[in-house]
Amino acid sequence: MAHRPPSAAVLVLHGGRETGTEPPPPGLLNLPGTRMRPFVRAVARAARATGGNVRVTQVRYGHRGWNGDRANPFHDAVAALDALREEAGDELPVVLLGHSMGARAALRAAGHPLVRGVVGLAPWCPPGDPVTQLAGRDIVLVHSNRDRMTSPQATQSLTARARRAGARTCMVTVRGGDHAMIRRASAWHRLTTGLVTGLLGSGSLPGPVAEALALPPTAEATEGTLDLDLDLGLDPGPDSGRFRARTP
Repeated sequence: MAHRPPSAAVLVLHGGRETGTEPPPPGLLNLPGTRMRPFVRAVARAARATGGNVRVTQVRYGHRGWNGDRANPFHDAVAALDALREEAGDELPVVLLGHSMGARAALRAAGHPLVRGVVGLAPWCPPGDPVTQLAGRDIVLVHSNRDRMTSPQATQSLTARARRAGARTCMVTVRGGDHAMIRRASAWHRLTTGLVTGLLGSGSLPGPVAEALALPPTAEATEGTLDLDLDLGLDPGPDSGRFRARTP
């Protein structure tokens, strides 16, 4: 039977190290990749429920680290996007889902013509990273207020810089979470699933997120920052991946 090209795609980019030229270890030994497997399963399950042919795959890295100006995972992401473009054409909508270093790679690769949006989890957002490539894209970054590996303040700053550069941006704070997304894991998974399907158009974004994405370029960083507990509420079904605005 002929392989059917996808109608949409989600590329998942796991975390890594600041430096490391060796390839990631195989299988479960690649802990950053293993950490993203529940997200892959949750997003794929939600995508199947819509009836669309949405492909959800992890990007393979050639190196464990970012490695300074080499920016290795960024180039791996672009290569995966180019392969999708060759297979499915120029109109394929793609959402990039990245964690930590993978979120940095997703943000850097978001200028690719196929990319419609980025969901970045505990992203690594150095102050000097470019944002002009994010113009016209939907960018939702999720960060724990207790993260000690990457900076939630830097994430908030990037959402404001990217909005001024023409992106539609939002930040969601997960109180009491952690960088590894182990604390409050179910909330991370369900939030991410709702955001990815919403950006793909196969589901509805939470109302407050949609409102934040519609803010003008001059909006302050705090205006586009939401609190998961105060501003968003999850539907009670464990696999729904849907949200509602929390009522006062």
